[in-house]
Amino acid sequence: SPLKAYFTGAKEPPNKRMATCQKCIRTPDIENVGKTSRHGTFFEMLGNFSFGDYFKKEAINWAWEYLTVELELDASLLYASVYEEDDEAYEIWKKVEGFDEKKLVRLGKEDNFWEHGTGPCGPCSEIYFDRGAVYGCGDAGCKPGCDCDRFIEVWNLVFTQFDKDEQGIYNPLPKPNIDTGMGLERLAVVCQGAGNLFETDTIKDIIDMISQITGRGYGKNLDTDVSIRVITDHIRGTVHMISDGIIPSNEGRGYVLRRLIRRAARHSRLLGAKKDFLHELTDLVIKLSGQAYPGLIDKRDYIYKVILAETQKFAQTIDTGMEMLGDMIKNTGSSILSGEDVFLLHDTFGFPKDLTLEIAQEQGIGIDLAAFEILMKAQKKRAREAFMSKSAAWEKGTGSFDFLEGISNEFTGYDSLVTLSKPAVIFSDEGALDFAGPGEVVNVIFPKTPFYAQSGGQVSDRGSMTAQDFRAEVTDVKKLDDLHVHVINIIEGRLDHDTEYMLSVDKASRYATMRNHTATHILHKALSQEIGSHIEQKGSYVDDTRLRFDFGHYEPIDKKVLDMIEKKINQVILDAKPVTTGIMTLDEARKSGAKALFDEKYQNLVRVVKVGDYSSELCGGTHVSNSGQIGAFHIISENGIAAGVRRIEALTGENSVSYFNRTEKTLSDAAALLKGGLEDVPGRIRIMLDTVKELSHKVDELNKKIGTVMIEKDAGTIVIGGFTVISRIFENTELKTLREMIDELKTKHEDLIVLFASTDDNKVTFLAYSSDSAIKKGVMADKLIRETAVIAGGSGGGKPSFAQAGGKDPAMTKKAVEQGISYIKSFL
Repeated sequence: SPLKAYFTGAKEPPNKRMATCQKCIRTPDIENVGKTSRHGTFFEMLGNFSFGDYFKKEAINWAWEYLTVELELDASLLYASVYEEDDEAYEIWKKVEGFDEKKLVRLGKEDNFWEHGTGPCGPCSEIYFDRGAVYGCGDAGCKPGCDCDRFIEVWNLVFTQFDKDEQGIYNPLPKPNIDTGMGLERLAVVCQGAGNLFETDTIKDIIDMISQITGRGYGKNLDTDVSIRVITDHIRGTVHMISDGIIPSNEGRGYVLRRLIRRAARHSRLLGAKKDFLHELTDLVIKLSGQAYPGLIDKRDYIYKVILAETQKFAQTIDTGMEMLGDMIKNTGSSILSGEDVFLLHDTFGFPKDLTLEIAQEQGIGIDLAAFEILMKAQKKRAREAFMSKSAAWEKGTGSFDFLEGISNEFTGYDSLVTLSKPAVIFSDEGALDFAGPGEVVNVIFPKTPFYAQSGGQVSDRGSMTAQDFRAEVTDVKKLDDLHVHVINIIEGRLDHDTEYMLSVDKASRYATMRNHTATHILHKALSQEIGSHIEQKGSYVDDTRLRFDFGHYEPIDKKVLDMIEKKINQVILDAKPVTTGIMTLDEARKSGAKALFDEKYQNLVRVVKVGDYSSELCGGTHVSNSGQIGAFHIISENGIAAGVRRIEALTGENSVSYFNRTEKTLSDAAALLKGGLEDVPGRIRIMLDTVKELSHKVDELNKKIGTVMIEKDAGTIVIGGFTVISRIFENTELKTLREMIDELKTKHEDLIVLFASTDDNKVTFLAYSSDSAIKKGVMADKLIRETAVIAGGSGGGKPSFAQAGGKDPAMTKKAVEQGISYIKSFL
C-alpha cells in the first residue's frame, strides 16, 4: 500500500488527515458476480484516513453522524460489529447517541481484524444496514456476519494500531491510525432501496442497454439476469482499467483485464447475441462516470478500439474452444475433466483455464487442476531453458564495499565534456587499491566527472583519461547508488590517488547520443498527439547509433500514421526550438504539464527538459541545446515486443544520412539487376512476384497430387470391409498440407477413413477423417483421434467427420497409429 510508510511513521504524510475515492478491481470471488446482490469485480471505495491524529472515538462517532445525519439513514436499521477482544471500541459504540447497543455484536479475527501479511494491521468495526427479513436466510439467529443478503456491510472502520513483524508478533504502533473503506455501490443500494448493486440508478442504465441490444428482458429469467449482470459489472471495470493504461495480456493486471473481457464476451453469447457488442457499451459507461473521471472522456476512442480488438480476437477462440470443450465434457465418462484436456484447450486453442473451469462447473464437472498445473510448469520450464540457451551471460554490477562510505561525486557533464580530477577511490572486485598499472582494468570514482553513467535509457559515455606519461580508456561508467563508477583500461603509466587526470568524453559519441535522446522526447509527444493521450513510455534506449522507444499501445501503427509522426518530428527539428533544462519541485513539474515515466520514483527536486513549447519531460539525461542540432529523424521499424507494448526504432543526424545513402545504393543495385531505373523497381518486382506466386501454386498442386498418389500406393493404404483406410506418418509437415491431402483424397474415394500423424522433436499431431458412410458404421473421427492420441500421451477432439489431437511422445507415434487401425477394424 502507498500509505504503509505513513502508518508506520517511516515517512511524513502530506497531511495527517485524508479522504479518498479509489477505483478498485477485485476478482477472488468473481464466480459470485451476478449471482448475489452485493458482489462485483469493479467498485469505488470511499475512505478516510488518520495518520497518528484522531482515533477510534472520532472515527466511530463521525461515521455514525455521516450515515444518520448527512445520508439520513434510519438509525434503527443500523448494526455494528467489533473485534471480540476490542473492549475499547465496544464501549465507544455503547455511548454513541442514538445507537441501540442491542445491535452491537462481537465477531472473531476472520471478520473483524484487518491484516495482510506483515506490517500495519489492527482490529476493525463494521457498520451494517438491515435490509429486512425478505433478504434473509430465515434463521432466527441471523445477524451481521451471516452470508445471506439481509445485513449489508456499508462501512469498515480499521483501527491500525499494530505493526506485525516476521515472527508474527503484534507490536503496538507509537501513533495508531485510522483506515476506513465504504463501497460507493453498496451505499447506493442502501440509500436508494435497490434490490442489488446492479439496480441502482446509474448502473441500471447499463442493464437496460444490454437488454435492448440482446432483446432479453431483465427480471424474467435467473440465468439471463446473471449474464446481464456479469456483462454490466465487467464492462464497467474494463473501461476504467483501459483508461488507466492497462492492456489485455496474459500476465498480471493485463490478464485480469483480458479475463473480464472474455467472461463478458462469453455471457453475451449465452444471451444469444449474434455479434460482439461490448464496445458499444463504452459510451454509456463513460457518460455515467465521465464527470467524476474526465480521463475516460479523453480516452474514449482508445477504450472503444481496445475492447473491440480484444473481443474480435477472442471470437474465434471462444467458438472453437466451446465446441471442443462441449465434446470433451460429453465424452469424459466421469465427473472430472482431465488436466491434459484442459491443457490442450489452453495451449493449442488459447482457451483460458478459468473459462474452462467455470463452464465445467456449470455442467457439474470438475477439472484435474493438479495435472494441469504440472503440464503448465513443464511448459514454462522448457520455455526458460530455451531462452537461457540463447541468452548471453548477464554482467553483474559492482557490489557495495565498506570503503565507499562517505564518498560522493559531482556530474559536470551537462556543461562540459572535459574535467580535471584526482581519484577518490580506485578498486577492483577484490577491494580497494593504492595504485594500478598497464594492462589492468579497474574501477575509479572521481569527485568530479563529465562522464554520464548509464541510466534512464541513455548509455554511458566513453572517452579517455590522461596525464603526463599516463593514458587509459574509459570503456564504461556504471551507477552505484549515486556514484559514477568509471571502468578504465590502463594503456600506459601508473594510476594513483595523487595525480590529477584529464577526463575527456568522446565528443562525437556524446553528441550523437544527445541527438537521439532529445529525439525520443519529441517522439513521445508526437505519439501522444497522433495516436492518443493514453500513450505512456514503457522503456527507452539511446546510444550514439540509434534510439529505441517502447510504449503502451494495443495494435500496430498504420504506415500512414508513422509517416505523419515522422513528418511532425522533422518539422520540430526544422523549427530549431531551444532545448532548456530547469530544476523544480515534483509538484511544480506536474503542474507545469511535464511528462513523468509510468511507475517511476522521483526525488522531491527534479530536472525538467523542455523542447521549446512542444514537449516537457522529467529527465536526468543529456540533450542538445537546440532541436535543429538533431539534423534529421527517420523511423526504421515499429513492432510489438510484448502484450500491449510496441517499440519504435529510429535514427537521427549522420546515422540517418548514412542509412539513406545505403538505402539508395541498395535500390540502385536492384534497379541495375532489373535493367531499369529507380522508379521501375516496384513495378518489375511486382511482376516477378506474381509470376513466382503462379508457378508456386502450380508446383503445390502437382506436389499434392503426387503426394496423394504415393500415399495410395504405399503400405499405409488398405481396404477394410469395403472402406479405403489410409494411414501415414510424416515428419515436420504443416497441418495445412495434411488437410489439403485429405481434401484431395476425399475427391477420389467415397468410402474413406484417413489417419495422419506428423512428428517433430517434441510432439506429434494427429488428424483423422471419416466419410459419412464410415460414420454410419460407427467410425467417428473424434473418437478415433482420442483412441489414437492417448497412446502418445495426448488427447484431442473435433467432429465425427474431422478431428485433431496432440501428443507429447513422438516415439509412440507408430504404436498410436496401429492402435487407431485396430479401432477402425473393430467396427468394419
